[in-house]
This record gives sequence, structure tokens and C-alpha cells, in this order.
Amino acid sequence: MASLWRAVLGGGSSSQSSDHDGIEFWSDPERSGWLTKQGEYIKTWRRRWFVLKRGKLFWFKDAYVTRASVPRGVIPVARCLTVKGAEDVLNRPFAFELSTSQETMYFIADSEKEKEEWINSIGRSIVQHSRSVTDSEVVDYDARR
Repeated sequence: MASLWRAVLGGGSSSQSSDHDGIEFWSDPERSGWLTKQGEYIKTWRRRWFVLKRGKLFWFKDAYVTRASVPRGVIPVARCLTVKGAEDVLNRPFAFELSTSQETMYFIADSEKEKEEWINSIGRSIVQHSRSVTDSEVVDYDARR
């Protein structure tokens, strides 16, 4: 878990704008809300405010997110392979997991409805942002005739 987060955050040495690629996470998110996540180094569970926007899942200590807010972490969903329920893995209700080829991150929502909404939103974002061929690269063979 720590390796993905450190890679995204650049160990704190990169500039603030490169951490979030100019994404205006403070306005019009695709989804935002409270989730409980495991700490990066000390494996305690902490409640954090999450914001999903343009293929990045940001988290903050509180829900008051402004232009001046600095994310506590960022997960690029394009690196994620699956998002699915994980109640059986954690033995906790409303749990779900987000997996990359190297690691799995666990989250706990406040309700079954919120869990399903987060899974659906993150799943859509994974599909949108991990395409191997972008819309601009699609060749319209019929147009060449």
C-alpha cells in the first residue's frame, strides 16, 4: 500500500501541482464522502474525506476542501485493476477493496448503499482512465473509403 501512495505523492519532494496534475479537486467532484481507510505505516483505521475526480482518488483529513487544501494522498485509478466488496476479507460490514498489480487497499463505507456507490464510481473511473486506446487514437476505417 505504501509504495503506491509514495509513488503518487513523490515522497513529498515534488511540487504540489504535480501531485494532482492540475485537477481542481475542490470543485465538482465525481464523488466525495467519508470513508474509513487503513493508515499507510501504522495500520490503524482512520476516517478520511475522499474525492474522486478525473481518474484520481484524493483523501483529506476533513471535508472542508478548498483550492488551498493539500491532499493527504492520491491514488491514480488507472493503475487499479479491480474494485469490489471485501466484507469477507476484513470481516467488517460495508468494506471494499481497491487492487493494483502489486497491492490491495481496503476501505469501509458508512452503509451498504455508500459502499455500492463508491464501487460503481471507482469502477467507472477505472474503465474511463485505463483504456489502452484513447478516443483520439481510434481509427475510423469507414471514413477512409
